[in-house]
Amino acid sequence: MAGGPVTSGGPVTSGGHVAAAELAVVPVASATMAPASTRELTVLFMPESAYGPTNQCVGLGHVLHARGHRVVFAAEASWRGRLAPLGFEEELVDLAAAPTDDGSGVDGTGTADTGVEQDAGAFWKDFIRETAPEFRKPTIDQLQGFLRPTWQALVDGAMFCEPALRTMLARVSPDIVVLDNVVAFPALLTYGAPYIRIVSCNPLEIRGPLEIRGPSSVRPAGTVPPVFSGLPADDDRGWAAFRAEHDRTHRPLWQSFNAWVVEQGAPPLPDLEFVHTSTEANLYVFPEEVDYVDARPLADTWHRMDSSVRGTDTAYDLPEGVRDRSPGSALIYLSLGSLGSADVALMQRLVEVLGRTPHRYIVSLGPQHAEIELPPTMAGAEFLPQTSVIPQVDAVITHGGNNTTTESLHFGKPMVLLPLFWDQYDNAQRMHETGHGVRLSTYTFTDDDMTAALDTVLAPAMRDKLAEVGARIRARDGLTRGVDLIEAVARRHADG
Repeated sequence: MAGGPVTSGGPVTSGGHVAAAELAVVPVASATMAPASTRELTVLFMPESAYGPTNQCVGLGHVLHARGHRVVFAAEASWRGRLAPLGFEEELVDLAAAPTDDGSGVDGTGTADTGVEQDAGAFWKDFIRETAPEFRKPTIDQLQGFLRPTWQALVDGAMFCEPALRTMLARVSPDIVVLDNVVAFPALLTYGAPYIRIVSCNPLEIRGPLEIRGPSSVRPAGTVPPVFSGLPADDDRGWAAFRAEHDRTHRPLWQSFNAWVVEQGAPPLPDLEFVHTSTEANLYVFPEEVDYVDARPLADTWHRMDSSVRGTDTAYDLPEGVRDRSPGSALIYLSLGSLGSADVALMQRLVEVLGRTPHRYIVSLGPQHAEIELPPTMAGAEFLPQTSVIPQVDAVITHGGNNTTTESLHFGKPMVLLPLFWDQYDNAQRMHETGHGVRLSTYTFTDDDMTAALDTVLAPAMRDKLAEVGARIRARDGLTRGVDLIEAVARRHADG
């Protein structure tokens, strides 16, 4: 918002990984070696229909396209016309019956051929809008009220578009398929091309080789909090109860989905996992400084992209009202993401509270931008080129989405985090407990809470620390690492 066989054991390497003798491993070194040939490759990306995963794949696709490869996006239909200008081919699919001019739906094949203009990411924007009241509940209660319906919608979408995916794959003939999603699409595994999984969510979604999930969840290799819980890493009170409730609310859905996946000819899913891990190579986006591998090692098929900052955003010139500031006034970026910003009441409260501070703000207003009023100390727009904005600010106020979190770390910016759903609680907690930000209660924070949090993240010691972290992350160049790995796996099969 994660896969395939995992080993039951193995020696722990110095890099925090477990040697996976039973897996087909692509060594890290091979990802940076010169390709065996220069033949154009066809790379098919299938991101989740939300801005975060799509932007993550856009960054990778942009570099691959610049290297001379054909890049195709199997995107949900609402992205029509938004990816082609970047040099990508669009192969659009519907995740549900799409509206037509006369109000009827598509023919049930999942092929997006209506030509009806939709808001990008509309499928999930509509879903989030309908379930937003659940965000005010504790994470353990969100398992039933938000996460379970979300997984049902994901499963329904995967089932709906399966016939269209099979047809599209035969037409596109990709050399490699890259999935950045949390749910399985069997056609991607049965087609025959190598498959890479990307996790552009908090890596608690990744199962370690020695980890056993379920109500009791014994972890002989170390302990990490349950995914989606937002619980601290150094206090396991509440972990068992959360895992038990997750099992109760999700196992029946997982069992039915797993049976369907197998019927389509794909391998069975691991217990309580809704997506396959690749036996070739997998990528995840999360910096080393805040990773969990010391407590939960990963198999050698997993490769960390510390960050993945796309190079497609336009430049951003600071408006005069926020550029010219008095001494002691910081410049802060506020974004709750394309989905979180749809909560107008929350956005307006943030604007009012922040408007009483001495600082200046750049605000990503989101889809309800016309309903949010900004004071003179703020500038904003419905959409902002985030990766061009963040380098220019002193701190970031965010919902804790993985893209914004990792991009803030990439540019060395401390964060105030207001989580709403999915892995945002895990990211917020991780930034808080590792000293890279301050987590606040999204709906109950006070003016004093926000003032104290801003004082903390704007303190010279915090800003210096994050500047050093950002320099290290940028030097590791996660985007190139990810592209090299995708290219190496594709070459290994195409030239073999």
